[in-house]
Amino acid sequence: MSRSIKKGIYLDERLLKKIAGKNPLNTPMIKTWTRAAVISPEMLGFTFGVYNGKVHVEVLVTEDMVGHRLGEFSPTKKFTKHGGKMQKELEQKKQEAEINAAKGAKEASAGAADSKGAKK
Repeated sequence: MSRSIKKGIYLDERLLKKIAGKNPLNTPMIKTWTRAAVISPEMLGFTFGVYNGKVHVEVLVTEDMVGHRLGEFSPTKKFTKHGGKMQKELEQKKQEAEINAAKGAKEASAGAADSKGAKK
């Protein structure tokens, strides 16, 4: 749900104080727990450590991020791939195909080297 226009956007004053008058290139990561703070144009170039409940995730603020919230770039849940027997078989076939392709490339390069030696 969006914030009302009457109230305005939520800019964290403490974050703005931390970046006031500093150079984004020389400033180390700024740790923050305010995931709800809206990214403003003054924050461009700074690296923020946004807390996701476990660790601080580094977020480098770019021009495309202005207007979004800091928490959008620090996921709180870790995705574990979909599994099951069928997925395991697909991954195994893919791995075998890669191994066979590597072997084929190795044999082709060895065969080319032998043919060069035979011509001399």
